[in-house]
Amino acid sequence: MRVLQDQTFEVLGDSKTRRVDVRIISATNQNLQEMVAAGTFREDLFYRINLITIRVPSLRERTDDIPLLANHFAKLQVKQNNFEPVTITPDAISFLKSLPFPGNIRELKNLIDRTILVSGNSVLTAADFEKQYEQSPSRITKGTPESAMSLEEMEKNMICKAMEMYGNNYSKVATALGLTRQALYRRLEKYGIVNS
Repeated sequence: MRVLQDQTFEVLGDSKTRRVDVRIISATNQNLQEMVAAGTFREDLFYRINLITIRVPSLRERTDDIPLLANHFAKLQVKQNNFEPVTITPDAISFLKSLPFPGNIRELKNLIDRTILVSGNSVLTAADFEKQYEQSPSRITKGTPESAMSLEEMEKNMICKAMEMYGNNYSKVATALGLTRQALYRRLEKYGIVNS
């Protein structure tokens, strides 16, 4: 509170007052005014951080941003894994624009990343995204059929696809999946995936 109000502080164990020149940017998905009224958020803190408020609409309120974001996330995933360029078809974009995305941009990114990694296709269609969306957490919590893959089955499937894609090169597979080699070895053992 003191840093926010006076821009001063003392390092623990030191009596010398130091000054800082910082700007605070904070984000929330809660209604802070209601929380202040209910006594669940400090009023003095609210007035120190709430100088300028910018409301960012949810992704479902700005579906025209989806094509740009989808292509951006696809390019990032391709670059990160040294894949061939990926094209997202117009029918896939239409499908993505029809989704509710309660997880906002993070959910879109997750769906793009998972579809690229699991499908292994260089041209992604609506069917590719539908298949992965059916297995997404937002769908599972709303009653996905029991035939849908479990998280472990999905992880095993992704590891198998990565092993195939990288010719069983453990270092490349681990990097592509964001794992250490040791973590990859544990999963290979857990799922009984053998290097053929």
